[in-house]
Amino acid sequence: MKVRILGCSGGIGGAARTTSMLVDDDVLIDAGTGVGDLGFDEMCRIDHVFLTHSHLDHIALLPLLVDSVGSLRDVPITVHALAQTIDSLQQHIFNWEIWPDFTRIPDADHPFLRFQPIAHGAAVTLAGRVFTPLPADHAVPAVGYRIDSGAGSLAFSGDSSGSDTFWEAVNGIENLRYLIVETAFCERERHIAIASKHLCPSMLAHELGKLKHPVEVFVTHLKPGESELTMREIDSCAAAWRPRMLQNNDIFEI
Repeated sequence: MKVRILGCSGGIGGAARTTSMLVDDDVLIDAGTGVGDLGFDEMCRIDHVFLTHSHLDHIALLPLLVDSVGSLRDVPITVHALAQTIDSLQQHIFNWEIWPDFTRIPDADHPFLRFQPIAHGAAVTLAGRVFTPLPADHAVPAVGYRIDSGAGSLAFSGDSSGSDTFWEAVNGIENLRYLIVETAFCERERHIAIASKHLCPSMLAHELGKLKHPVEVFVTHLKPGESELTMREIDSCAAAWRPRMLQNNDIFEI
């Protein structure tokens, strides 16, 4: 299984793209602005989208993706998400005012888009690949994900201020190879991180102290213009875990 990072920034500008990962060639984890760098043929092959939560930087390209390729597909794109996330999308995005309701286009029996509710800990298996929602603590209902090939796993925190239940789940993954964890704000913005339920470097170090596996750690969701500062601060307080900054087009083989 191959996981390719399409976007991993907490904002836009220049090369910055917001959160999205392509698993093999048919599954997305989140649908941020990084999806826009895919070729048209690549977009047509996407069958499933797993969303962490409803915030715009994680769903921004989903409406355009469905609109662009829906009529060229034989089956709808399936969006897997918490029931609360699905409700937000239906109320505020696919509501005919912001965007058409593609669960009813061209008709309800042959839609371009379908929603599939998920639950914490309830695995979804697609062609031998297992996607398991992990606990997250964010400003809206949210999950992270474990992506498991059988030979190895990647754990992704999604947007989260940290959660003991997340670390309990991560520490229970025997074949864990990679951990991608967010740090959205630099240290001087710790108060914003707390208010918005994100992490800053000192908070990340505290959370990593709960990790019991010797895995490769990557940091995502850094803010454009502050990424170098934030990584320096991470290096000063969390060096024991040797975290690296996640980059567009990083590839993980698991």
